Amino acid sequence: MITQNDKNYSSITHLSSFAGWIFPFGNVIAPLLLWSAKKSESAYIDSHGKAAINFQLSLMLYCFLLALLIIPLTIFTLGLGLIAVILCIIPVFILIIAAIISASIKAVNGEYYHYPFTIEFIK
Repeated sequence: MITQNDKNYSSITHLSSFAGWIFPFGNVIAPLLLWSAKKSESAYIDSHGKAAINFQLSLMLYCFLLALLIIPLTIFTLGLGLIAVILCIIPVFILIIAAIISASIKAVNGEYYHYPFTIEFIK
């Protein structure tokens, strides 16, 4: 039985990813702390916590790989590569925000959510 408390807590776990806007690595640390505090109490919280953490870890990996691409691209194209990347980052940033909010809404409605393009680091 999924309680309203489980739903709310799971929703907050997803939204806590925005803590990365306030302090470094907050996008991973905040959901990790919330998930680890209650993961044994509810399978629902456990599932949503893992999803939030896996998504944020996947984003960090993708950003690292993108940075490895941007540096040589910018050097060899005299900055044109950087402009192209910035134009691509804006829609991706909007999609990330939409995915986090969507996951939070699904959680509060008692539904499970799978983030797109997520690597399962924690199973």
